[in-house]
Amino acid sequence: MDKIISQTDWIERAKAVLPGGGFGNFDPSIFIRDGQGSRVWDEDGKEYVDLLIGSGPMLLGHGHPEVLEAVAEQMPKGMTFFANNARAIELAEEICSAVPCAEQIRYVSSGGEADMYAIRLARAFTGRDKIVKFEGGYHGMSAEAQMSLAPDRMVNFPQAVPDSAGIPESVQAEMLIAPFNDPDYIRSLLAEHGDEVAGIIVEPLQRIIPPEPGFLQLLREEADKYGIVLIFDEVVTGFRFAYGGAQELYGVTPDLATLGKIIGGGFPLAAIAGRTDIMAHFDKAAVGADKWLMQLGTLSGNPVAAVAGLKTMEVLKRDGQFDLLRANGQRLMDMAKAALDTHGIAHRIVGDRTLFEIVFTNGEIRDYRDVFGADTTKGAKFNAVLMQNGMFKSAGKTYPSLALTDADFELCEAAYAKAAQAVAEM
Repeated sequence: MDKIISQTDWIERAKAVLPGGGFGNFDPSIFIRDGQGSRVWDEDGKEYVDLLIGSGPMLLGHGHPEVLEAVAEQMPKGMTFFANNARAIELAEEICSAVPCAEQIRYVSSGGEADMYAIRLARAFTGRDKIVKFEGGYHGMSAEAQMSLAPDRMVNFPQAVPDSAGIPESVQAEMLIAPFNDPDYIRSLLAEHGDEVAGIIVEPLQRIIPPEPGFLQLLREEADKYGIVLIFDEVVTGFRFAYGGAQELYGVTPDLATLGKIIGGGFPLAAIAGRTDIMAHFDKAAVGADKWLMQLGTLSGNPVAAVAGLKTMEVLKRDGQFDLLRANGQRLMDMAKAALDTHGIAHRIVGDRTLFEIVFTNGEIRDYRDVFGADTTKGAKFNAVLMQNGMFKSAGKTYPSLALTDADFELCEAAYAKAAQAVAEM
């Protein structure tokens, strides 16, 4: 019989071999042992309703039988080849048929990689250097992406603030930072710098903040005006907001989009998708050595991830799946609102029914600074009590899934009530 090792023991073991005792992603004091459907269990056997779902990929829930079957069929045939394989071509065909901007794609292994290459691709295509990014926008871990991601000091736009050590000052000089949902500012910024800007990169839903009506269309128009590559970071929203992603939902088509999470069905897979003339810069024979963007990756397009992604997307295409996902999200939103309203606690539920969070403020939420100015002490208390009462989620997002059951909703309703009570007593 295997020796039972407690979560406390695992924490101590992790501290010895991992900086900070964790992977850098989540609370290092929690070790997840198992996941099945809508539930996860930690190493001490505590059970949770999973509203983190791997930070987004497990939209169908853990261990979906059809995904497991597809993966089990592929595994004996080979796990990775570093060469083309038919399953990844089939997945690429499906992505190109689904996503409005996707004429061609290039595989990578993570969303952060995809964002990094999309920025580089915009520079290769335009011959320009500057990139416009929105304050508070998350685009992975590249030097460019780590500018003004979560600054705790507010400076004048368009100055960039590095969020990490180890980034050269020269990177700051090539980044222009703008407030999200501010049409006047982006117009004035591009009137001054438009002919220097290679790309505008934006999350169509910035973390949890929706675009105001017309904002994404304005970005499309301004990008066209100045010959700028418009990049939608759809690592989160792709195949979550709609089958064709946020660009389908909002009706605005970028030049490039980055995809991840759901397209790998729980395995490491991501992609850059876009117009053929821009994507051609990945093809040395098409553009020549001077304009070629070198890119390769050991696991890019590996067949196990491809079949998992294909099966996940097949399930999502079935009638009613996105209606169910939105209904599940709305049900959670309604429960949270009812619990907080009972105690008269000021809050905003911000985001989309497929991805949202509760922000403790009386004010409207239009950009990063509005979220930054909210009551984070109440937010921390609320989320801590939710976790204590069996809701597994991050401190900044709630991810509904298709696997949620009536029993899950009952647990969540009780947890929301206890968390609201705890905030009221602060």
